[in-house]
Amino acid sequence: MCHSLVGRFFCTALLCLLAIYGPAARAQTSAGIELTFANSLTSIPTENLGVAGAFYVPAYSSVSMSQGKTRADFSVTLSIHNASETRPLVLKRIAYFDTGGKMVESYLKAPIALKPFSTVEVFVPTTDVRGGTGANFVVDWAATGEIAEPVVEALMLGGLGSGHYAFISQGRPIKVVGKN
Repeated sequence: MCHSLVGRFFCTALLCLLAIYGPAARAQTSAGIELTFANSLTSIPTENLGVAGAFYVPAYSSVSMSQGKTRADFSVTLSIHNASETRPLVLKRIAYFDTGGKMVESYLKAPIALKPFSTVEVFVPTTDVRGGTGANFVVDWAATGEIAEPVVEALMLGGLGSGHYAFISQGRPIKVVGKN
């Protein structure tokens, strides 16, 4: 929650940025990710992708408040960081699921590769409440060899009345990292 003066300033600044850039950042396709984050991408390695993993990332496009009588809607920014300094990270799937476990959106039509220390993002605007209160992402990744585990997080931003809220949900590994 944004209670302190610094916290309120930070939340207000973030909400203003989303108000300016949010309308242009609709649900992205793989072409959208490839165009928006072209500087973060590299060629898919030709070597065997012998290491793989997957992350589950809770996301909250809506949150029930006051025992379900009031609902606050949030924008969601999923960030996927290649934490390796030397190897590319191949993203095989970025999928968004709703509260009932139904896939709402698939953001990749084909695998993409992130340069070392680079990042890509997926943005779900506040107006897109298809995910509901139990939304989540699944990110499947691979690499040619031992690699630092990717950092995958969702940032939720929104407001209710005069209150502004921002919180982060960290991804959790759901597939054992190692050789296929």
